[in-house]
Formats: sequence, structure tokens, C-alpha cells
Amino acid sequence: MGTNGSTMLEPLRQGLPPLDPAAVSNAASCALPARYEAVREARLFTRRTLDQWDAGDRFDDICLVVSELVTNALRHGLAATGARVPDHSPSVRLHLMRWTERLVCAVRDPSNDSPVAGEADDFSAESGRGLFLVDSFADSWGWHPLAGTLGGKVVWALFRLPLPPAASADCSE
Repeated sequence: MGTNGSTMLEPLRQGLPPLDPAAVSNAASCALPARYEAVREARLFTRRTLDQWDAGDRFDDICLVVSELVTNALRHGLAATGARVPDHSPSVRLHLMRWTERLVCAVRDPSNDSPVAGEADDFSAESGRGLFLVDSFADSWGWHPLAGTLGGKVVWALFRLPLPPAASADCSE
């Protein structure tokens, strides 16, 4: 686990609202192995991180979206490339970046394929509702292909957060 999530900002900049990388107040990232147990690991990592960051009433929304993004990366991102990566070389990575009033969850996987939402109206389907849930719980989301040696893509979700109590306090007396 590292804490340099700001390095992931550059590929995301085109689709995100203006966010100053220098203004990131907190960042954390977690390498995930290419197995479905990684979804649980991602949830635990997110919960531990958000406990320190005070995400307010968005805590559960963020944890749900992280679960969906990681599940999609494992199910579709790895399957599309046929990647069977040894456990010591993770191919999926979760990044959490917090600004004062915003939090971005970004998941990188090795596939160049765009994420595709299933039929949102078919709630009886066994799968395909992940991006519908991301769209429902995040304030915005998108994806971008990566360039250079990394390859693959990053799928991100943005959450607006309430101002911390000190920042929203009334200064008039």
C-alpha cells in the first residue's frame, strides 16, 4: 500500500471537474491481487482510510462504489486481457484521493476496453448493475485509457463531501 494517489490524477483530468493536485489533502492507494477476494480487501482498505478522513454521510456510498469498481475491474478488466498475473504482481490498483469537499475513487486495470453498463432496467439479471449503482451513488463517474508503459484504463467516481466543521463554522460574533 502506498499513499501517492496524486500520480493518478493526470490521466483523469480530462473528465473531472478542475482539481488542483497540490490541494490534495489526503491520498491513499492499494494494490489488489487478481482474485475475487480482493473486493473484500478493497472494502477494508477503504473503510480504514475513510475512518481517518471523515467522509461524513457519504461513507457507505463510497464503500459500495469501491466494491463495484473493483468487482468490475476483476471481472471485466482482467478477463478482457486474459491476464493471469502472479499474486506478487497486482494488475488492479485502487486509489482514494481527498480534497476539502471532494473525494475521488479510481480503479486501474489492464484492459483497454471501455466499461459497459448492463441493462439498468433488468433488476432480475444476475450481473450488469454495477455501473448503474456507481452512477446512482456517486456524483459523477467516468473512465480514461492510460498511456505509456502502464496501459489499461482508470475508472473513477467522484463524491462531493460536506465541508469539515472548522471550515464551515460561522466567523461572525
